[in-house]
Amino acid sequence: MSGFDHDNRDEERGVSRRKVLECMTWAGTGVLWTVAGGVPRSLGMVGSAQAAESSGMTFLQISDSHVGFDKAANPNALGTLEEAIGKISAMPAKPSFMIHTGDITHLSKAAEFDNAERVISQAKLDVHYVPGEHDLIDEEVKLYKERYGRGTRGAGWYSFDAGGVHFVGLVNVVDLKAGGLGNLGAEQLEWLENDLKGRSKSTPIVLFAHIPLWTVYPTWGWGTEDGARALEYVKGFGSVTVLNGHIHQVMQKVEGNVTFHTARSTAFPQPAPGTAPSPGPMKVEDARLRSLLGIASVNFKQGQERLAIIDTPLQG
Repeated sequence: MSGFDHDNRDEERGVSRRKVLECMTWAGTGVLWTVAGGVPRSLGMVGSAQAAESSGMTFLQISDSHVGFDKAANPNALGTLEEAIGKISAMPAKPSFMIHTGDITHLSKAAEFDNAERVISQAKLDVHYVPGEHDLIDEEVKLYKERYGRGTRGAGWYSFDAGGVHFVGLVNVVDLKAGGLGNLGAEQLEWLENDLKGRSKSTPIVLFAHIPLWTVYPTWGWGTEDGARALEYVKGFGSVTVLNGHIHQVMQKVEGNVTFHTARSTAFPQPAPGTAPSPGPMKVEDARLRSLLGIASVNFKQGQERLAIIDTPLQG
């Protein structure tokens, strides 16, 4: 994570606290959010987004870079991450910051973390991380924490405010449960409850973690065993968005005031739930790979319950 003061930066841009959130997923990068004053404004698809000018705060979500992965599904995961970061760097209006929702590396090796940092830093953005299970498999389980855990609590959870939005980074990849289900644990849940206490119920909340907090497909461990307890704490807030990675595909669900959205990987696709014997890297024809690293535009208006999401493949 980072201690960067996003609110100060946004105040310099004249951004008020009453905002509208929008987001857009583009090939390999994940989700682009913009916070613009009063009126929602789409940045459009990739070409038009690169030409657009944003008057408010924007932030990006990337996920599942798997630096170090070199199998048939994508022999050059570092290269596709570089391509994604190149698209971000080419944006005429720089986002305020970026969120990475885990699996930065594939095997938690020091060189993999170093390569990821070298590439991601080329975007010249402040980055807030949460770990994936692939980031915590080094023998002493310290490489992720040494790089990204400064100022966090417990296994690496934390919160920050930006543009009138309260962001909470959660860790659900420690002590995975039967079948690989994510787990937050009692200590983190108690911290989350206290973190949200006393906040205005009109404050937009963004929770982000690696494994989905909602149950996508428990047979494959695509869910968080105690995620429902975390969601109880945000029930009273008017606008809640939950951002996750892990499943390498865009899925969405709306429950009352809570909208769930998962991001694509920058490395490789995984099969849709139940369409294969197990999850894991999915090999597709080279010409088809880009169709699975596509685009989703998402609009979120404060005061409305639902996100409108349109997925568009990069090719197809």
